[in-house]
This record gives sequence, C-alpha cells and structure tokens, in this order.
Amino acid sequence: MVTKQVGGSPADNADLLRADSLGREVFSDVANKWALLIIESLGGRTLRFSELRNEVDGISHKMLTQNLRTLERNGLVDRTVYPTVPPRVEYTLTEAGTALRDTVARLCDWTHRYIGHIEASRRRFDG
Repeated sequence: MVTKQVGGSPADNADLLRADSLGREVFSDVANKWALLIIESLGGRTLRFSELRNEVDGISHKMLTQNLRTLERNGLVDRTVYPTVPPRVEYTLTEAGTALRDTVARLCDWTHRYIGHIEASRRRFDG
C-alpha cells in the first residue's frame, strides 16, 4: 500500500476531488461494500474473525483479512490478539470507526427506505 503524500494544508490532504489526496485514498478504503458491511457488523460489539465472517454473508477469508487490515491501518478498527493456543483475535471499532458507523447506519437506513424505488427504476430501465 502506497500512501499519498500531499504537501500543504490538511484541507488539501482531505480534498476528495484531488486525485493525489490522502482523503481520496481513505475514502476509497472505506467506501467499498466489504468495509461498509464490516463496519456495520461490528457496530458497538467486539467480534472474533470467524464471527465477523459469519456476519458478512459472502465475504471470503482473503477479502475479510484485507479489509480488516486496511480498516486497522486507517485507525477505524482495533485488533486484539490474546496469547492462547490457538491465538484468539478480536476486532472492535475505534472512536473514529464508531463515528463512521453512524454514517454507515444512515446509508443502510436509506437503502431500506428506497429499495422499492430502486427496484422499480431498474425494472423500467431494463425493460
């Protein structure tokens, strides 16, 4: 993973419209279906890897691992490893992750509210 480096102000670094901004990189990291579903699944809970995999239907071991690492790298998820045999690993949202979850929850609410509208629009478009 290569982190974007932008000189200048924090506003420049957060500018999502700039191709070289750190903000766009972070947005890309969290605005994918798996990251959003992981954040929603964690909510206010602490879950083990296998529990998360069961929560997020259809995610592969590899994709869950990659997305958890990215979320951890961005400070949105805390990973705790317990020295047991086999090792026990738990994941929980950080303060920043919890704040993002509020936005994710609103996106989920929007989806529930407009799913009928979207289905009708797709039928009209595809018909």
